[in-house]
This record gives sequence, structure tokens and C-alpha cells, in this order.
Amino acid sequence: MRKMFLFSAVLAALSLTACGEKPQDRAGSGPDKPAEAGTGVAAFTQSGWTAGDKASWANQLKARANYGMNDHQRAPK
Repeated sequence: MRKMFLFSAVLAALSLTACGEKPQDRAGSGPDKPAEAGTGVAAFTQSGWTAGDKASWANQLKARANYGMNDHQRAPK
């Protein structure tokens, strides 16, 4: 009975380790560059935005938040 309990405990511990989430440290353009630096790929660059310009980056985020994801402005009147 004790062996069965020990085996069940070890099996439960091993199965729970598979449920862990891997760290996502490398998201975005890289840990050593700010987000407004961009990726350097033209396909991911919005027109009107210049890479490295913080004001341009903030304006693009504000425009995307207002016109793309704000349901109050997009709803038909």
C-alpha cells in the first residue's frame, strides 16, 4: 500500500511539471532594444511611422487604439 501511495505521489508530481509555462523573455524586438526601434522588416512597418522615433511610435499606438480597437467610435450611430 505504501509503495502504491509513493508511486501515485511521484506520478502526480511528474504530471504537474508538464503544466508549467515556459518563460517568454524574448518577446518583441529584443531585450536590448526599445519597442519603438522596430524589427527592421518592411512588412511589419506601418506607413507614417519611422523606426526609432518615440513620438511617432506613440502617435501610431494612439491611432490604433482609437480607430482600430475602440468599439465606441466604430459602432454605427
